[in-house]
Formats: sequence, C-alpha cells, structure tokens
Amino acid sequence: MDRTAHPEDMAALRAAIAACRVCRDAPAKADDVLPHEPRPVVVISPTARILIAGQAPGLRVHESGLPFNDASGDRLRTWLGVDRAVFYDPGRFAIVPMGLCFPGYDAHGSDLPPRRECAPLWRARIMATMPQVELVLAIGQYAQAWHLGAARAASMTETVREWRRHLGRNVGPAVLPLPHPSWRNTGWLKRNPWFEEEILPELQGWVKRLTAEI
Repeated sequence: MDRTAHPEDMAALRAAIAACRVCRDAPAKADDVLPHEPRPVVVISPTARILIAGQAPGLRVHESGLPFNDASGDRLRTWLGVDRAVFYDPGRFAIVPMGLCFPGYDAHGSDLPPRRECAPLWRARIMATMPQVELVLAIGQYAQAWHLGAARAASMTETVREWRRHLGRNVGPAVLPLPHPSWRNTGWLKRNPWFEEEILPELQGWVKRLTAEI
C-alpha cells in the first residue's frame, strides 16, 4: 500500500496554512487577537518518518521562519544525535508544532501557550497527509495531550516516565513524550537523570533507523 501523501494535496495544504489568519481575524475569544502578523512555521513532508510535535514557534523562529532555530533546537538536535543538515532535511523530519504561529509573550515575558485555534483547525488534516510517519516526538504537555489523549499521565514528568508504554502502543504511530528542550527545563533534567540515561539512547536508535538513507 502506498503510504505517502499525494504531492498536490500536500501543496494545497501548505498554501492554506501559509494563508491562515484565523487567530488575527477570527480568534476563538474576541478579546484575544494575535497582536502581530501571523507567520505559520511548519515542515510537512510526504516521506519523513519522524514527526517533531512541539509547542509553538518562539520569537526567533517567527523572525527567521526556521523551526527550532534557537538554543532549544541546539539541545534537541543533541538529544536526537543529528546535525543541522539532517535535522532540516524534510525527507527525514516533519516539524509541526501544536500552535503554528508565535503566540506572543505574557506579562512576565514568557511565551504564551499555543493558540487555541490551531490544533482544532489543522492538526487532524496535517496528520492525515502524512500516513508514513512512524514516530511522533511529543514535546511538552500540549503535544502530549493531543497525541496521547487519555493515555497521558497527570503530569508531564509521569507521562515521560511512562515512555516505554507509549512507544510500544499498537494504534497509530509510536509516540515518545519528551520534555521541552528549553533552557528553562535544565533544572528538570538535573532532577531526572533517568531521562538522559534511559530515553536518549532509545531515541537516538529510532532516529538512526528512521532517517537512514534508502
């Protein structure tokens, strides 16, 4: 069975996403308008077998249009065991955050949560065009909530700790829950050394297998 998306369908989807202005012109809450011009940042691929499902682009990514083009991306690439050339090869990795645009900052200068309009509008449609995906890297609680549903634990830590169960599931692609690679989680990584000891070797094994040259 051909498990790749039809190129014309994917091209139309990319164009529709690029033109999306719902969070600015018709937000879920009338008083919650995106305060800047939307710039969806996604990498949708007909061949990539790994999907990186993050939270939402940060300001630097918004300005460059390149996903994970920041210190978080550097740490993520270290976790994956790949360089920038491999990471940004759309034949190997699809990158689709839960919120497609930079959501802005809160009063404390932290990134706001992903826009609530994005996932209901785009997520299922995007996933339907990429049936070849075998592994979803669910980064953070928002991606874990969508991709794991009721299988997600009460906390992000417990969800990540149960990684073996999610990788071994027999419905849809395997899902590996990960913490966000932000510097803000450095303390979490120090308190949970099992993450780097147990999960990273498994993650890098999957990446090596699924990104190998055909």
